[in-house]
Amino acid sequence: MNVSRQFLRAFYTSVLMFSAHSGYAHDDHEHSSATNYQVSKSWVDLANGKQAIGKSHGEIDVAKDGKFYLSLMSTPEIKGGIHIYSAQGHRIGEVANASDDFHGFVIHLDKDGKEYIYGASLVNKEIIKMTLDGQRLFTLDATKLIPKAYHKIDVNKPGLAPLKLTAIDVDNQGNMYVVDGYSLDYIHKFDAKGHYLTTFGGQDSPYKFDNCHKIHIDPRFEPNRLVCTDRKNSRLVHMSLDGALIGTYADNLRRPSAVAFYGDMAAVAEISGRVSLIDKGGKTVRTLGTNEVKGLINTNITTPDQWKSGVFTAPHGITFDHKGNLFITEWNKTGRIVRFDLTD
Repeated sequence: MNVSRQFLRAFYTSVLMFSAHSGYAHDDHEHSSATNYQVSKSWVDLANGKQAIGKSHGEIDVAKDGKFYLSLMSTPEIKGGIHIYSAQGHRIGEVANASDDFHGFVIHLDKDGKEYIYGASLVNKEIIKMTLDGQRLFTLDATKLIPKAYHKIDVNKPGLAPLKLTAIDVDNQGNMYVVDGYSLDYIHKFDAKGHYLTTFGGQDSPYKFDNCHKIHIDPRFEPNRLVCTDRKNSRLVHMSLDGALIGTYADNLRRPSAVAFYGDMAAVAEISGRVSLIDKGGKTVRTLGTNEVKGLINTNITTPDQWKSGVFTAPHGITFDHKGNLFITEWNKTGRIVRFDLTD
């Protein structure tokens, strides 16, 4: 969600009703509102391929100082990790000691008033807390800490537990929620010091998840809720922070991958070529960047010559800045960030 997630929870609680128009006739229904979204005239080189990014299969978040943090996987050409961009869209460096397999991470404002990076390591199966300048505060071995009852057994590799951690979020008490979204879809809860607490979710009743891709704290409700992007079931699912199933929040989505919040609105990155804006009641009030070309969505191999301004191929990570502008990182071997600005 973002600027960091905790920062927005504290400062953006007003009810906002959004509408948007990207400038494309196919791109999306009108909705009566005082505000509007349009493709940004900023960050253009990050959306058209003129500025190299790297292999994007992760997340994007923004700190309260306006700097953006983007997780990348390593390639022979560009080192992965967490790369930092200025508010103007210029790459200004990277976070030291960051893993290059952070499929999901968040910037969270802790009780001490400082922001920290919490990351879920996909390949190394680690849960990591770091300062924004790269000091590791802890690295948790998920294979050892998560009970074996929640591990998928690989018959070809006896004794190994192939967890595939895809996302993490942190509540107001510092409890961490980590999802095994590319394996058994369990959500594992840890306290602020890294002690394992409990596990819930999974593929059986009542949750019936099928690729619980990302997990987020939904700050629009009191008490806060968890929301899961249940990707193959094309829905968002609400749970309490203790794991009790509340129910389907929104459905008929295009393989939702991640969610960000601003005011009472949720923005959903859908890997099948779309972003949806959904109100607190679960109603879609606007869609952005819709791509109907099947060969250009759900894939990470589209090349810059196939991209169109304001049209998505595979939205994977998403965040708002403090002004309500939207930033979406796509699943792509070249790397792509698309920006939509909120305008009156």
